[in-house]
Amino acid sequence: MKRKIIDTADGSKTIQIEDWDEQYHSKHGAVQEAYHVFIEHGLRLFQNDEIHILEIGFGTGLNALITLLEAPKQHLKIQYVGVEAYPVTMEEVEHLDYCNQLNAESSSELFKLMHQSNWEEMVTINDSFHLLKQKKDFREIKEQNLFNLVYFDAFGARVQPDLWTEDIFKIMFNGLVQGGVLVTYAAKGSVRRAMQAVGFTVQRLPGPPGKREMLRAVKK
Repeated sequence: MKRKIIDTADGSKTIQIEDWDEQYHSKHGAVQEAYHVFIEHGLRLFQNDEIHILEIGFGTGLNALITLLEAPKQHLKIQYVGVEAYPVTMEEVEHLDYCNQLNAESSSELFKLMHQSNWEEMVTINDSFHLLKQKKDFREIKEQNLFNLVYFDAFGARVQPDLWTEDIFKIMFNGLVQGGVLVTYAAKGSVRRAMQAVGFTVQRLPGPPGKREMLRAVKK
């Protein structure tokens, strides 16, 4: 499928899949969406701890990068697992220029290391962030009672409805520890009901720019 890099409303860039008219991040602001959904309503719940994060899917690495930048502010040590079936290229990463957008030029080598590190190998990015990238389908995730937080950032249900089903959310539920949290930009009623059907307690929260609501699910 053909991909191209486009500008979003907050000045940051994202990748668009032209055949689907679908983006890796919101056209209303890639960086704004990432901070609002995954940091403000996910990572901010944790302080002074060592936590395991699962990202569905790793994509451009933007969510991993902002998590890396936020970890020391919250005194967190993070074991980060990013699952991705179709990795982006280094040429695309360089054109996205996220470190410049985030005023984090000093972290550009760390961001490059994230993308250049070997798949299926745990890599130390810095003292507070360890990364394991897994190149596979989301249905192949087998971890049980491990993750404190899931960033569910799959392509939307409009283009990949099979990724927003009870079967997928059961895998997420099983992978989380008791009290673990899943956050996603999605807010469709069918998605919320699928989460509830597998045992999640689900909250509707104010959405990022361009979206009225988002969902946060807790394993209780």
